[in-house]
Amino acid sequence: MKQLSYKMQDMKASSVRKLTKYADDAEKKGKKIYRLNIGQPDLKVPMEYYDHIRAFQEPTVEYMPSQGAPELLEAVETYYRSIGIDVDRQHIYITTGGTEAVMFILLALTNPGDEILIFEPYYSNYNTFFTITGARPVAVTTRAENGFHLDRAAIEAKITDKTKAIFVTNPGNPTGTAFTEEEVRMIADVAKAHDLYIVSDEVYREMVFDGRKFTSFGYLEDVRDRLVIIDSVSKRYSACGARIGVLISQNDEILALISKLCQGRLAVSTLEQYAAVGLYSTGMRVIHEIRDEFERRRDVVYESLQKIPGVFCQKPEGAFYLMCKLPVEDTNDFLIWMLQEFNDEGETVMAAPADGFYATEGLGKDEIRIAYVLEPEKLRRAVEILGKGLAAYNSR
Repeated sequence: MKQLSYKMQDMKASSVRKLTKYADDAEKKGKKIYRLNIGQPDLKVPMEYYDHIRAFQEPTVEYMPSQGAPELLEAVETYYRSIGIDVDRQHIYITTGGTEAVMFILLALTNPGDEILIFEPYYSNYNTFFTITGARPVAVTTRAENGFHLDRAAIEAKITDKTKAIFVTNPGNPTGTAFTEEEVRMIADVAKAHDLYIVSDEVYREMVFDGRKFTSFGYLEDVRDRLVIIDSVSKRYSACGARIGVLISQNDEILALISKLCQGRLAVSTLEQYAAVGLYSTGMRVIHEIRDEFERRRDVVYESLQKIPGVFCQKPEGAFYLMCKLPVEDTNDFLIWMLQEFNDEGETVMAAPADGFYATEGLGKDEIRIAYVLEPEKLRRAVEILGKGLAAYNSR
């Protein structure tokens, strides 16, 4: 048989799903598992989503325009203007989830071998699209000790003549870090100084805690020609499975290429686009309810982790993820052991080993990412089990 794709063979498996087979086996044996490995909240989707689905009674489910359904483009434009970002619908493209927007912008910006600066640890599934497009991620390491915040000198030290863009996720997945206004301004200044594009994944935009102010790159007038914003309804409205993403740019050359890609895949789901109009119709009510619930969950997880000897983490500032260091050498081994060998009253925990969120070999071996996507009492119990598991694992 002829050789299959080298690129796909070299692609790493998703770090958030790599232990799923062990979890499935454990459940078959009767264990209850608290799954903290994946960003799938248990919150209910707003009823307006279903209202718009039920109201769709068209005799034919037609293709929508490749750019997006006019009603949804209008809803996205209205939302952005309501938060102080002046965007015209001609600069908005609807995508099949935020992930398609990531792939499309990497295809539009880069040739194989071009470099993208990205702050590690970063969302590991981005690697799928780096592999597909041939763009090369160049990691700028951030560290738990200072809350995964940024340093200009470290960024500029990684810039070469092959660097095309700076990729930012704000607030961060997997870190939960919300970059300050000063950090956003600094990234913009670096991009201008070195003639780089900025790709800003802002799907967790409103999910910032403790009264923090979120600064979008969309607020900065002087980088609009080099900025691409990626967005989604998945987290903001707890509608992960709707698969409605958004790509925004005011650079017409970029949009001309994005338009070709959108035409090539024809269109995003007609019904889901109409349903997404319902989500946007809720304004800030649902967004603030979801933010406040995740702040409560953040507090439960953080406070519970502080009680476990040897565990270190900073208090997340946004999103619904937390990175923490455990007193073990290899969290992959520990988490597999938790699923295969350990239980407390028939229950155990699944998290995501953090090494998959780093591009630099050897980093993250003693860290895990926790997605605090369960209700508070379940989270409290999950962290209790984690602590008992650590004690048992280290006393073997």
